[in-house]
Amino acid sequence: MSESEKESKRKGKRVKVNRSETSKAASISALFEQFLHIKIAEGRAERTIEKYRGNHTYFMEYLQLRKLDHDIRLVTASVIRDYIVWMLNEKVRFDGHRFKKDGEKTVGLSPTTVNTRVKTLRPFFRYLKEEGAIQTDPMASVKDVREHESDITVLTVEELRRLLNAPNQRNYDDFRDYCLINVLIDGFFRINEALSLRETDIDFESNIITVRASIAKSRKARSIPVQPRTIRLLRELIKENEDFDSEYLFLANYGERLQANHFRKQLRIYAKQAGIKKRVHPHLIRHTAATLFLENGGSVRHLQLLMGHSDLRQVIRYTHLSNKSLAEQQNQYSVLNDVIGKLNKERKILR
Repeated sequence: MSESEKESKRKGKRVKVNRSETSKAASISALFEQFLHIKIAEGRAERTIEKYRGNHTYFMEYLQLRKLDHDIRLVTASVIRDYIVWMLNEKVRFDGHRFKKDGEKTVGLSPTTVNTRVKTLRPFFRYLKEEGAIQTDPMASVKDVREHESDITVLTVEELRRLLNAPNQRNYDDFRDYCLINVLIDGFFRINEALSLRETDIDFESNIITVRASIAKSRKARSIPVQPRTIRLLRELIKENEDFDSEYLFLANYGERLQANHFRKQLRIYAKQAGIKKRVHPHLIRHTAATLFLENGGSVRHLQLLMGHSDLRQVIRYTHLSNKSLAEQQNQYSVLNDVIGKLNKERKILR
């Protein structure tokens, strides 16, 4: 075969340089599946696994957009920083989302969202470094984006009262939501913990609800005492659920376990009906309950146990006392009360 014929056969064909096995060993997606398999074997919560998958997908989409090779050895700290800058300055929020209005599709993600998407990359690259798949961890020198400090919004007692009055308890859906809101307030539950509760998790004699280790974010079981009124509501809800064949407490009206997104939508409707201007979501109820617990004189240590936090610092960071509480503390304990108090005593001048 002549050289010209050989050249003709080669024309337009991809030139193979790297070995297939080597490429596979360096494939980001293949290595990520190994990492995920380990996390599943460690018993990580299903939602945690979903977050790992979701944030990995976002990163891979970015590499695809930039036409970057999916070779783990080519992911440097510079690549990660470029990804962060792109999310902050170029990424369109809700891009491609069918149910979001154009006005919501703004350019640039919030620092909190960016940090959340990058957060799950850290253990992945740390694992790769420990396994010898990479020599240098690119995340080691990448810092989180500085988040804007702002006042934490919580609901007032009056707003909570109006929120509870919004559901029409004559309807099954609304009564179920009314019970769920009560449970979230009384027990400081995360929404997915509450929606995973079963009848067997309730001790009706002791008024205690147990969060099983398998559904707790910390993977540690905890027992939460609740008010007798909350238990009575749950008894009533269980009675209503007899039409369905399910072990769960909070069900959709067709008998399946209630989904968090469905409840979030309903909560926004109730907030609007209640005339609440704040953005109301399930975690805000947990945050509000924790804040009011401390303002009412509750112990930080007890709150830590009730909320299921492993570190006391998480509770201190999580619960921001309201300005009203700070003003009351300042008025009561200000040193000026001691100083000016003596100067303001009535002076006798005339007989």
